[in-house]
Amino acid sequence: MAGLEDEILDLEEEIQRTPYNKATAKHIGRLKAKIARMKDEAIARAIRSTGGGEGYSVKKSGDATVVLVGFPSTGKSTLLNKLAGTKSEVGAYAFTTLTVVPGVMEHKGAKIQILDMPGLIAGAAMGKGRGKEVIGVVRGADMIVILVDAFNSSHVDVLMKELYDAGVRINKEKPDITIKKTSHGGIRVNSVGALDLDVDEIRSIFAENKVMNAEVLIRGNATQDEMIDAMFGNRVYVPAIIVVNKVDLIEEDQREEIVADLKSRFSLDPVIISAHTGFHIEELKDRIYDTLGFMRVYLKPQSEAADLEEPLIVRKGSTIEDICRKLHRDFVERFRYARIWGRSVKHPGQRVGLPHHVKEGDLVTIIIEH
Repeated sequence: MAGLEDEILDLEEEIQRTPYNKATAKHIGRLKAKIARMKDEAIARAIRSTGGGEGYSVKKSGDATVVLVGFPSTGKSTLLNKLAGTKSEVGAYAFTTLTVVPGVMEHKGAKIQILDMPGLIAGAAMGKGRGKEVIGVVRGADMIVILVDAFNSSHVDVLMKELYDAGVRINKEKPDITIKKTSHGGIRVNSVGALDLDVDEIRSIFAENKVMNAEVLIRGNATQDEMIDAMFGNRVYVPAIIVVNKVDLIEEDQREEIVADLKSRFSLDPVIISAHTGFHIEELKDRIYDTLGFMRVYLKPQSEAADLEEPLIVRKGSTIEDICRKLHRDFVERFRYARIWGRSVKHPGQRVGLPHHVKEGDLVTIIIEH
């Protein structure tokens, strides 16, 4: 594995040394595609060498699943205890968490599953430590909390790289690229909107992975990296936040310096906390809830008062069809219409269909066939 890592490092250094311009674009694109292929193959070998499965067996529950990702002994278990009241084993030494420890955080009516993962180490994406098991769970999560302590905020760079190498794209929209492999005709590219990528760049990327015939449709702009991701087709796109723990052990000016540094480098406003003292834990709960894009709607049974005590938690952009599926698997087939009181309609009790998008605070009555 060391030889492969050295080869990848050499290729990455070659890319850094090569100025990007029209003359070098094809070469750089080919190098990036080669690196991506080598990393994917290395991860696949790591999974096979440890018996196959891609991760720990974790049953998802609640309205969403959030994973705590960090180096060993950054306070993940203590944080889980604060967020969910779970008694995860806590110790001030590495590798305390040997399995995935789940807990449930209840906040603003939402039940959010929080998973305390074994600590990641450098090289985790390639299978080092418990890397392949942890990454397997992370790829299936709805959100990632990247946790570092106040004395090692530079670990964010390593964690970001490990997640990227494992095909996890943080806070990015999936590029609107469709690739259909064909038996002949070469690489044919169609685009909707302005496209900075040259067709020859795209062809060189595909050629590196022995794809010689395909129809490619790109909506909007795309980078070389996004084209490579679309070609492999196994990337996941997950929202994430950065959390800095143990800030009770440093001075205020040091806190401000860490926040400014992380904000400038990652364009993310980190949450500073102390899992030990409970400092900013409520703020962290709010950030998790908001990052997941939750909103509350209330159910109003026909001819009855609305249940304002227990909201139904759905994601922003949800439709009446999404609500029906959440309530019961048969509701979509038996659906007749819905009535809504709230901000998503023009007048109270307006009749709507399955495609209607709901908004925060809506009262919803679902009418089904009996």
